[in-house]
Amino acid sequence: MENETLNAQDILKVEGLRKRFPIRRGFLQRAAGWVNAVENVSFSIERGKTLGLVGESGCGKTTVARMILKLLPSDAGRIVFNGVDLCGISDAEMKPLRKQIQIIFQDPYGSLNPRMSVGEAIGEGLRMAGVRGRNATAARTEELLARVGLSARAIDRYPHEFSGGQRQRIGIARALSVEPSLIICDEPVSALDVSIQAQIINLLKDLQDQLGLSYLFISHDLNVVGYLCHRVAVMYRGQIMEHAPTEELFEHPLHPYTHLLLSAVPDPEAGKKPAVETLESEPPESAPELPEGCRFQVKCLDNDERCRRFGGALTQAGKDHFVRCWKA
Repeated sequence: MENETLNAQDILKVEGLRKRFPIRRGFLQRAAGWVNAVENVSFSIERGKTLGLVGESGCGKTTVARMILKLLPSDAGRIVFNGVDLCGISDAEMKPLRKQIQIIFQDPYGSLNPRMSVGEAIGEGLRMAGVRGRNATAARTEELLARVGLSARAIDRYPHEFSGGQRQRIGIARALSVEPSLIICDEPVSALDVSIQAQIINLLKDLQDQLGLSYLFISHDLNVVGYLCHRVAVMYRGQIMEHAPTEELFEHPLHPYTHLLLSAVPDPEAGKKPAVETLESEPPESAPELPEGCRFQVKCLDNDERCRRFGGALTQAGKDHFVRCWKA
């Protein structure tokens, strides 16, 4: 297990991450083409901070999360967590590190075993964390439930007996059971009612303040991202288009796609038009064919010949503000 150079402030650093999937056709299911799901993605997460990874469905956000968790192998790049390059270690070497990186899923019911009580589900993680003995396990489970706002009476109940918000709290308690330092939140509130969403977001924020947790928060809801995240990376068709501190990105968006996402956020001013319009005719997001140059040019009305020759590198356009657009 080889230690890599990592900024002391960063808990995770992703560099040049790539992943593509084969398109299989015919009786023998031979690869007839490739889908570039993630292409040259780089970002870092500071200790105790939250990075928001935003973009529409199919842009590669969850694929990035699965590679960080080593549920998917990467084709290229590095994932450095606490000084260890996860891409260069075996599954056996990764096993002890899994306690330090946990995930909160989008569907709280689907992430829980319906045949296991809450106490049993959380108890699995506690055993991994080294908690032994029935009394010690019960006491720690009650402590975790209280931390996420649930009564100790929930221990003997099953997932179907809870509401969606309560199930997500159980999922958070289970993630906390192994005392992680980084939690990947994969659309954790998108399946919940709006009023419950606010409660879960405030819970995540409180836990971060209390425990010093770091989050990779994957979402398409910019209202939530703006409230919870310290930095935001905007992703489109496998690439990060813009990366900046949250306030800077919201007040001074530079990439046309970021403008488009912000214009889609509900605005209290009735009749306000979107800041950016897009072409009505466009290829589906799942289309494997990528245009030459900028990937967003097929949607951007402000594209020209230079966009088709654009090399596609992220460039610095301000203090700690990076964008993948030559016009910025």
